[in-house]
Amino acid sequence: MRKNDAEQIGKLIRQYLRQESLESPLNEQRLLDAWPRILGAAANYTSNLYIRNQTLHVHLTSAALRQELMMGREVLIRALNKEVGATVITNIIFQ
Repeated sequence: MRKNDAEQIGKLIRQYLRQESLESPLNEQRLLDAWPRILGAAANYTSNLYIRNQTLHVHLTSAALRQELMMGREVLIRALNKEVGATVITNIIFQ
């Protein structure tokens, strides 16, 4: 029996996504989906999340939460990127 040059399906899918320039939008959506898991109950006070130029824009309804998140911005960026497994954002703007 001959051994063929089989590759793992996950590797082939990642290669296809990269080739078709779909990897970045997919990672952005994964990051947006991870927001409630990372933030927990505080995510109820956020809305209108979107990513533009590696910056996550978040609308907040609580001034106290805005202050707290601004102080922990770097930790939040690292946690979100780690959840996705790629550097998707480099900054967060709280509006």
